[in-house]
Amino acid sequence: MKSKKRIVLAYSGGLDTSIILKWLQENYNADVICYTADIGQKIDRKKIISNAKKFGVKNIIINDLKNIFIKDYVFPMIRGHAIYEGVYLLGTSIARPLIAKDQIKVAKRYKAFAVSHGATGKGNDQVRFELGYHYFDPKIKIIAPWRIWKLKSRTDLINYAKKHKISIPKDKKGAPPFSVDDNLFHTSTEGKILENPKNAAPEFIFQRTISPEKAPNKPTFVTINFQYGDPIGINGKKLQPSKLLGKLNLLGGKNGIGRVDLVENRFLGIKSRGVYETPGGTLLIHAHRAIESVTLDKETMHKKDNIMSRYAELIYNGYWYSKERLKLQKIIDYKKNKVNGSVKLKLYKGNITIQSRVTKSVAYSMKKVSFEENKSFNKSNVERFINFHKKKLRN
Repeated sequence: MKSKKRIVLAYSGGLDTSIILKWLQENYNADVICYTADIGQKIDRKKIISNAKKFGVKNIIINDLKNIFIKDYVFPMIRGHAIYEGVYLLGTSIARPLIAKDQIKVAKRYKAFAVSHGATGKGNDQVRFELGYHYFDPKIKIIAPWRIWKLKSRTDLINYAKKHKISIPKDKKGAPPFSVDDNLFHTSTEGKILENPKNAAPEFIFQRTISPEKAPNKPTFVTINFQYGDPIGINGKKLQPSKLLGKLNLLGGKNGIGRVDLVENRFLGIKSRGVYETPGGTLLIHAHRAIESVTLDKETMHKKDNIMSRYAELIYNGYWYSKERLKLQKIIDYKKNKVNGSVKLKLYKGNITIQSRVTKSVAYSMKKVSFEENKSFNKSNVERFINFHKKKLRN
């Protein structure tokens, strides 16, 4: 007997992908393999497995990618100080390339003819997933249910779930949930009352940060240690990438740090509002900029700043594996070996203050900047410098 074809579905065990699983079974004569990438999201392995088994799924894969995600995706992005449209730290954007890459690995292992995802037809994630799929397997079939099925809204989805007795989760108020994406780096919340930008985000939607008003009345101090441009420890203790970020998430979250309410310009041209929580990532961005300020020269720092906007846009648009992003990464990392030392931060009610920067680098000279007289800086050259720029000003 000829075996059925196979489809690998990016599966979370939640409402959307459970509906997609059932829909794939109804519309394709194929075995569906459920694939979950563990990148630090709130994950219930038993629930994922039991939910998939309810639909008769035999192959359920859950791959732990947390350290790879932080070390090979988040840390390079932190080195580039990537911030989209001034505030968004790209927590969802940076996760999709890794998931797509690993999903294709699974598809090749099981000789699947297709992969599928749960990204909506209006969102950015469909682009990010599918660019990743294409990069690693240009010939594989991609099934994007939200673009082809007859379910056109969240209401249609819930009605379909009720028809097929698929469990519908509730939010903290007992209503159908917001659209939430989370991983070790961040949590995003979208939909429902957030779709109207005049509405304030209700406090109950926040999952990993406390309100700054309710944060402790005493500050928290933390020192982040860097080696070759990447964080390697906290308060002098070396930690694995995922453990390090996890600890910073807790410290930032309990001090009300890392909240962003953004109306962003999606790659597809739609404006969308999202509420993001990135406590540990916010600490890392501040600390990394601080350690670079005393270890890198002016030209290198300004060159990085000049390309940051484009670098962030490439990540946002799903171009992580593009030649352009890789080229910019080389510029970003050109002098990363010089970025060594530690930064002490003060965390207090949503604010971050740099307390100290410690390094053995010679980029910063106390003698040159001292207000005391010394011979390390020749002030007689300053007049020639100013006269040169007076002429340049009028050219």
